[in-house]
Amino acid sequence: MKSKLIRIAAPFLALLILPALGHAARVKDIARMQGVRENQLTGYGLIVGLDGTGDKKGTGFTNKSLSSLMTAQGINLGPDDIKVKNVAAVMVTATLGAYLREGNRMDVTVSSLGDATSLQGGVLLQTPLKGADGVVYAVAQGAVSIGGFSAGTGGGNSVQKNHLEVGRVPNGALVEREVPTLLEGHGGVEIALNNPDFSTASRLAKAINDKLGKSAAVARDAGTVTVSFPDSSFAGRSTDFVATLGEMEVNPDQPARVVINERTGTVVAGGMVKLLPVVLAHGGLTIEVKDAMPVISQPEPLSIGGKTVVEHVDELNAREGSGHALALPGAATPESLARMLNTIGVTPRDLIAIFQALKEAGSLQAELVIL
Repeated sequence: MKSKLIRIAAPFLALLILPALGHAARVKDIARMQGVRENQLTGYGLIVGLDGTGDKKGTGFTNKSLSSLMTAQGINLGPDDIKVKNVAAVMVTATLGAYLREGNRMDVTVSSLGDATSLQGGVLLQTPLKGADGVVYAVAQGAVSIGGFSAGTGGGNSVQKNHLEVGRVPNGALVEREVPTLLEGHGGVEIALNNPDFSTASRLAKAINDKLGKSAAVARDAGTVTVSFPDSSFAGRSTDFVATLGEMEVNPDQPARVVINERTGTVVAGGMVKLLPVVLAHGGLTIEVKDAMPVISQPEPLSIGGKTVVEHVDELNAREGSGHALALPGAATPESLARMLNTIGVTPRDLIAIFQALKEAGSLQAELVIL
């Protein structure tokens, strides 16, 4: 089943319906190995070489930092002696990957701390990057790229593209210290789900056991699956074992959830979302969710293998005049509701109000998330 994008006849409004039955996903895409994680690094640094767009004299910490820097270079200057506008104080942030080794490089982000108007054309001076434990794990330095520009004239006209007070230094950090990674322990590994769910954890454990042919995996809780080595051949070969686990596929469970973005008018509904019987009036619009009428379908006479099936037929009634009346069958979905609302062209605000009212009435059987 493919995802469907239903666009309501109103500006900037889209309803995305996710399929009820999710496709299989690789383990590496929905989970990570316990002990394999990234670490955040931060540092305080100076950017030089700006074209008069740096911090002003009133930014005391920039002047003090520059004074300390010049003193370290053998030039004694007090903070009050510094009036340059080509320097900006910044916070430098980076993410240290789990398996980055000494000598590897990574990108860093620089963000202005003072009143600098632009970091365009600047160069970040050598900045130690520390972890939460206060240890220096990397050192950053290099030319800053902001992905934008600012231009103006003497008459006050100016044009600006993108944000000029935040930039990046591609490959600007050099790893100086590695973070130990504990992947293997107690004769196996642990898999941590990105989105903890009891059903997904149970399915993952079953998929692993079916693949390995033994009861090697156990769902310890909604977010953790413990996997033991099936035999001694994997001892000392945890990388190969994890690679095998990562390529396995499992059907993750999809929660019944409707996400509404009031700023953009976007509504995203999972395929498991259902609507129970209810009557809702909104302005000149009346929505009625009814119990679906069963229709019995008989096989053709003398047919081979034919079976009698019971189907549920959707019902839609629209009435012109003072308003519109819509009738939905029981166990209706947001997709069928969207189709019906599309026939009358509701606004984004109306659609959001309708979903909120359905939730309050107990008809919307899903979690409602409003951004």
